[in-house]
Amino acid sequence: MNTGSASPDRGCRSTEGARKNKFTIVLLGLNHKTAPVELRECLAFSRDETSTAARLLLQEPAVRELVLYSTCNRIEMLMATDNQLKAVAAAKRFISDFHHVALDRFDAALYVNVGDQAVRHLFRVAASLDSMMVGEPQILGQIKEAYFTATRHKTSGVILNRLLHRAFFVAKRVRTETGIGDHAVSISYAAIELGRKIFGSLADKSALLIGAGEMAELAVEHLRRQRAGKILVANRTFENAVNLAQHFGGQAVAFDEIGTCLQDVDIIISSTGSPKPIITREQVKKCIRRRRNRPLFFIDIAVPRDIDPEVNRLTNTYVYDIDDLKGVVEENLEERNREAVKAERIIDEAVLRFHAWFESLEVTPTIIALREKIQAIADAEARRAFRAMPGLGEDGRQAILRMQAAMIKKILHHPTLFLKKNSHRDDRAQLVDTVRKIFGMDDRP
Repeated sequence: MNTGSASPDRGCRSTEGARKNKFTIVLLGLNHKTAPVELRECLAFSRDETSTAARLLLQEPAVRELVLYSTCNRIEMLMATDNQLKAVAAAKRFISDFHHVALDRFDAALYVNVGDQAVRHLFRVAASLDSMMVGEPQILGQIKEAYFTATRHKTSGVILNRLLHRAFFVAKRVRTETGIGDHAVSISYAAIELGRKIFGSLADKSALLIGAGEMAELAVEHLRRQRAGKILVANRTFENAVNLAQHFGGQAVAFDEIGTCLQDVDIIISSTGSPKPIITREQVKKCIRRRRNRPLFFIDIAVPRDIDPEVNRLTNTYVYDIDDLKGVVEENLEERNREAVKAERIIDEAVLRFHAWFESLEVTPTIIALREKIQAIADAEARRAFRAMPGLGEDGRQAILRMQAAMIKKILHHPTLFLKKNSHRDDRAQLVDTVRKIFGMDDRP
């Protein structure tokens, strides 16, 4: 695998180096599967540290290109190198020195992928197949940010530029051609998706938030993304209700007003620590007639439950508790996993395509050299012909030059196709050597 790369001081190195050295793609890292959060925290790079670290590590001669991304779930270094062993050793040493953490504390948690394995791993990460929550979209944005940082500081070059662009394309295909991101896989998101099914649209629907649980707050965040209307907040401590309402741009109400609010709101999200139900069947029954058959949707994320289960028996009322929502999440996770099978096929195809491009780089210098040699021969013969025809006008000269260009193109057409078509073969080096010998491309003048 051959190509050019980048240096922090000199910018992209000449592609001439790629013509002489065999480059390899290496990915070194650890993630939520291999390292506990305590270890990941010790080794994480902040946004500012990422660019600094990349420039420092690129000073290692074996590391020719580098893209580094660090998230709460993974730290990974994507490298192009002409010496795999030295690059990996340098990267490990660098992580240890940069964070002042002994290598033996994290060495067992590291994984090293090389060549197609590294490409496949990157594609799976970008497509969110390697995430803690399959299908989550955040990781793609994080990799894009890391890549833009690398291009800005010139730590990536021809190889990684091409590879990252392909990763973004693959992630887009997976998102577009599969349903991997279509199904809610968090409790709060699942609750809002159920609400959408009941109401059709949550735009302008009003909500009452009871308590201040984290999942309830997340549910309200999802409601806001769906352009929900007025949000009321009730809490036993009114001051807390005021603070929370300000956070959501809502309105605080007294805990005793909950029964009255049921007449006006469409969605109730409850998450308190109460040992007994906050909302009873009788409270809801009193307000049904005044609501004129408008649906009332309860999301009960509390344990013990805040909403009397009997409420679900009333007309146009829908109550979902934590177990109901967990069931929805599990079903959706199964659906995402089924979609992931389609995504893996897309990734397998993309790896093969990238492999073909990567391997073709090894024959590119020979194709260029062959074209230069044929062009030099043709130019010499054209000059000889022009000297032999001193009366030849400019139109005649141009006609000969056009014929010359056409002949060069036709002569090189089949050798070029042959080299590119067979560049993936195991005897690639022998093939290139044979072509160079046939055309005398390494003969000394």
